[in-house]
Amino acid sequence: MDERTALGGINGILLWTEADRFDELAAFYRDVLRLPVRTDRPGHLAFEWPDGMRLTLGVHELVHGRSTEAHRIMLNLGVTDIVAAAAALRDRGVRFVREPSPEPWGGWIATFADPDGNLVQLLQPAP
Repeated sequence: MDERTALGGINGILLWTEADRFDELAAFYRDVLRLPVRTDRPGHLAFEWPDGMRLTLGVHELVHGRSTEAHRIMLNLGVTDIVAAAAALRDRGVRFVREPSPEPWGGWIATFADPDGNLVQLLQPAP
């Protein structure tokens, strides 16, 4: 494989929304989920983890309204104690569409929707 043209791993994900919905979406990820903010400016909010992975929310002129296909893309946020993490989010108003439950492969999953209707999962890996 040619190292100069090889594609690397995923280093970021962008979620687009419309201008009228941006503040609500940004508040959810920043204030409710309490993700680690890297950049916060009008119409653009980026989060970054120590490993360099980024999640960016932005305004795009071709995006209108809420997501109409919630299952098209799903964000997984890693946790070490899914029951405690879900309880903390519930206390901040998050409503789960799937409560924390075990998967056949040994891990645990819990699912909720963001204000635009995108599905987000808490993922606790198998021990």
